[in-house]
Amino acid sequence: MLDPAYIREHPDAVRRGARRKGIAFDVDRLLALDEERRRLTRLQEEARAEQKALGRQVATLAGPSRAQVLEHLAGLKARVQAHTEDLERVTTELDALLLACPNPPDEDAPDGPDEGANVELRRWGEVRDLGFAARDHVELMTGLGMLEVERAGRLAGSRSYVLKGPGALLEQAVLRLAQDVIVARGFVLLSVPVLVKEWTLRGTAYFPGAEEQTYRIANPTSDDEPYWLVGTSEVSVTALHGGEILDAAQLPLRYAGVSTCFRREAGTYGKDTRGVYRVHQFQKVEQVVVDVADDARSLAHHAAILDNAEEVLRRLELPYRVMAVAAGDLGRGARYKVDLEAWMPGRQAFGETHSATRFGDYQARRLNLRYRDTDGRVRFCHTLNNTVVASPRVLVALVEAHQQPDGSVRIPTALRPYLGGLEAIRAP
Repeated sequence: MLDPAYIREHPDAVRRGARRKGIAFDVDRLLALDEERRRLTRLQEEARAEQKALGRQVATLAGPSRAQVLEHLAGLKARVQAHTEDLERVTTELDALLLACPNPPDEDAPDGPDEGANVELRRWGEVRDLGFAARDHVELMTGLGMLEVERAGRLAGSRSYVLKGPGALLEQAVLRLAQDVIVARGFVLLSVPVLVKEWTLRGTAYFPGAEEQTYRIANPTSDDEPYWLVGTSEVSVTALHGGEILDAAQLPLRYAGVSTCFRREAGTYGKDTRGVYRVHQFQKVEQVVVDVADDARSLAHHAAILDNAEEVLRRLELPYRVMAVAAGDLGRGARYKVDLEAWMPGRQAFGETHSATRFGDYQARRLNLRYRDTDGRVRFCHTLNNTVVASPRVLVALVEAHQQPDGSVRIPTALRPYLGGLEAIRAP
């Protein structure tokens, strides 16, 4: 969330940020509630201070004076109770508005309402002229004994899949390559819970807003506190130190979370229904950085985590482009985001495979994730994240880009050590 003091001092910037993101948000109502909360807090504190002073005095009094003070104390008690009730009501509404308040996008973020306004920054690699009609990943992987879609649908419904044989081995090879790349670059690998409490999703700014995309699981011990399945290990990893005060010497924290991820894909009926481009369950390696509140350092981290992801795509020998995400497609929490899109011949288009996001202290304030600086002041951290690799979507690009005229799939050199030296996947 944003610092209420920042909103008070820069209301026009918050209004403009919400407009750029296309998010309706009532800044004036928030400011009015903030003022009312501070007023009620002041009245409550004044009444309590008077209560305390009179409470000490009453023991020294007797007769009419004592009775008069006791009557006044009873009135003060009622006032404190009324202020407390009013304060709870105002605070509840204010806290809800603060959670909903969008993080203003950086000036560098392109203007525009959706992904159609994303701006290409650069490209890597040459899109190969196959010299023959491209098969899509479903045809390729089914023919090579790598994929089951129809049987998976009977097991688990639409947008389900089974990777088998060389398909399952190829996925594991990609995940291992990504883990080796990120560990070699100084990240600590974490295997994290995928079933989490709601505060982790509020803290990472997925809630409110993404409830319909998230699988809710009943809690057998508490109807009031459901569990949720994560759509990315970013949730578990970023929330790992929630509520803590870290020492500046510990920072930056560089973590890479490995997990299965789940998304309902609500609202995408009829979109990308063929194959494994858009599915409900997938595997992901996610990088998260937690550091001090320094914009220059955040920019440097953003460039570094983007390069980590690009390195994986380069080792997979996949042409890709780097896209600056438009303000209207950033979501509530992001200040700036860059997508990586790999070339997918079966789609005859680039498809998103990675997103590198900068949040400033927006997530940290929600998570109460803080550090003590060298001057002894307690401040909120900055957080960033980016995919290292996500499967099976990356397999779409991998098998389509490396398909051969005979229907086989060439294995990129970097993956061969994970597959026993295998150079190609051929029909059984």
